[in-house]
Amino acid sequence: MTEPRLLIADDHHMVAEGLRSLLEHDFDLIDIVANGRELVEAARRLDPDVIVADITMPQLNGLDAMAQLRQEGCRARFVFLTMHCDALYAVRALRAGASGYVLKQSASAELLTAIREAVAGRTYVAPVLADVVARMLAAGPGDSCNEVLLTPRQREVLQLFAEGHSAKEVAKLLHISVRTAENHKANIMQVLGAASTAELVQFAIRHGLIAPT
Repeated sequence: MTEPRLLIADDHHMVAEGLRSLLEHDFDLIDIVANGRELVEAARRLDPDVIVADITMPQLNGLDAMAQLRQEGCRARFVFLTMHCDALYAVRALRAGASGYVLKQSASAELLTAIREAVAGRTYVAPVLADVVARMLAAGPGDSCNEVLLTPRQREVLQLFAEGHSAKEVAKLLHISVRTAENHKANIMQVLGAASTAELVQFAIRHGLIAPT
């Protein structure tokens, strides 16, 4: 039986190398990438069966990377490996189409199981969150934060500006004009009711788009 083809995305080198040691004997590890944009490009090129990704990554977070790939027809199973011990993050990931949600501190004990469950078409949630997540999913949609009012492109722009990129850098990364990047930022600030870039940064941190410094 052919081993599932596995792609890893994590911006912390030591974590990525630890995952390599943990997983390469059980799966066909085809690549390791360090941010969400590299993840999207590698998934397009390599067609993995399973993607193990962090949620908070530079340039494009894991949830938005998954959303982009799903829109393009990517069928890879996503297992998120994250520091966010928060049921809301897990619910957002599962509602968006993830197959697994594992906490980094439990990776050595749970990640292999989560990947195998994903390959089998099942869902795995970290046991410490499982009961709360099940209740939240059963209760139906209830996420009313302003984040849902942003388009996918606006979320990309928000993350890049919150990371400290200039309008020129954002334009280059997204292949748009500087004026378009600036217009996106102005529209995002209006939607979120933000009066400054600092408030955009705080919003991005609260919603897992960037890590606290």
